[in-house]
Order: sequence, then C-alpha cells, then structure tokens
Amino acid sequence: MTAVSPQSRSNLSLAQRAHNIRRHALRMGEVQGQGYVGQALGVADVLAVSYFHALNTRPHDPEWEGRDRFLLSIGHYAIALYAALIEAGVLPEAEIETYGMDDSRMPMSGMASYTPGMEITGGSLGHGLGIGVGMALGLRRKGGGQFVYNLMSDGELGEGSTWEAAMGAAHHKLSNLICIVDFNDQQADGPSTETLSAEPVADKWRAFGWHSQRVDGNDLDALVAAFDAARAHDGPEPRVIVADTRMCRGVPFLEAREMTHFVRVEPEEWGRALAVLEEGAPR
Repeated sequence: MTAVSPQSRSNLSLAQRAHNIRRHALRMGEVQGQGYVGQALGVADVLAVSYFHALNTRPHDPEWEGRDRFLLSIGHYAIALYAALIEAGVLPEAEIETYGMDDSRMPMSGMASYTPGMEITGGSLGHGLGIGVGMALGLRRKGGGQFVYNLMSDGELGEGSTWEAAMGAAHHKLSNLICIVDFNDQQADGPSTETLSAEPVADKWRAFGWHSQRVDGNDLDALVAAFDAARAHDGPEPRVIVADTRMCRGVPFLEAREMTHFVRVEPEEWGRALAVLEEGAPR
C-alpha cells in the first residue's frame, strides 16, 4: 500500500480519520498475527476526535513544550495509539511493517522511551490518572494553558489508585485535566460490570468533584460535543468523559463474536477484516 503524506490528507473528515486509524491497527495486527485490535477498533473514534479536533500539538515536533499532553494509561492499547500517531504524521506509515519487532519504535506494549508522541509508559493499570494529576499541576504552575488528557479503561475503575487520583485532582481544582474512560465493558476476567461494577459511573465521578459526561464513544458528533464542553467548562473542576464503545467496531463479523479482552483473529481473517472495513469506508 502506498503511503500518503499527512499534508495530502489535511482535509479528511473525522470519520475518515477514524477509519484510517482502524485500518492502521488492523495492518499492524496482521504483521504480528495478534494484538489488541478489538480495543483499537473500538476506541478509534475517540482517538480521531482527540488528535484531529481537540489536541493542540505539532506532529513534526512531538516534544514541543506548548503541546497538550495525551497519556495512554492502558499500555496494552499501544497499537491504537500508534495508529493515531501514524495518522497524525508523528510516525511514518512505513513503520507499520516493524510493529512488535526487535528494535521497532512500536513495541507491542507501549514504552515512552521508544516512541515519539507517547508521553508515558502505561501498563500497570490505574497509574495514568495519577501521573496526569502531577502533569496538570506542573503545567498549571508554568502557566502555559495546556490540557492534559488521560485515556484509561473501564477496568481501571476497579483500581484504588484511580480514585485517589480523582480525589487529588478535584482537591487541587485541576481544570486543565480531562480524563477519558473507554467503557467497552470488557476486561481479562469478563465484563467489567460483572467483575467489579463501577456503576453509576458518571455519577460517581460527579460525586468525586468532577465535571462528568457520558456519551456514545462511537458517535463522532457526540464526542466532539463532549470534548468541546469539557474544554469550555468554566468551573474549577477536572473533567471526565465516559465513552461507551463497542469492541471491534467497523468489522461486523468480529463485532458479532462473543467479546473477550483479547479478540482472536485467525490468520486467514486479517485480509477479510481489512476488506470488510474498506467496504464500510466513509466517502
């Protein structure tokens, strides 16, 4: 597949961006024959709105001090973030072929020291929000006006450190902190709501002192409105967007399977998944 420069894609819609993020993720999964593609397909709309509507960044200069910070608390979602960074032009599309290989800048579990645009090394779930609190405090003291975004999973709502960080953020009135919860109701031990339910999720965050919204995480218009409301909110509260997403979104035959934390894709199914995704491509 011929690579397309970010400049030539500058007029793409958010729907096209989300589609491309899904395609990049599937192509990486095909390289290794595995990967957390179910989560990547599900969260692609959230990433498209983050990187192509909300975030203030410079793709050619991922270390720019004035940038908004995007933290991936869920280290195993690295394939999804790589796909977004490729689409944004931070990483070249040609590097898809190196995914998960020795000396790749895209290891299967994300590492900040390897990958431009990856702010933290996630993976020990429940740590991202605490790091985000520290970053938001530091950036506020510098007075630059940047936002810190923390993408976390619904499984992380079962971690005590998440709620300690939530209390700290509210206490310090971190209005420059936006947490995004990918609520796909899946984790290693089964559905999140059956393993350790955090419901009512939006109300819990509100009770902890946050400006809280819950939206369909696969509805681009709803996501844009939620991100805009989070940034524009004039109160001192930190902000959270709970995004209900569907694993494997965009590939119906995978969506229809009994969902698990790690969706198995057979060797002969990668090409089929890519073809089905392209059939539904936005025009």
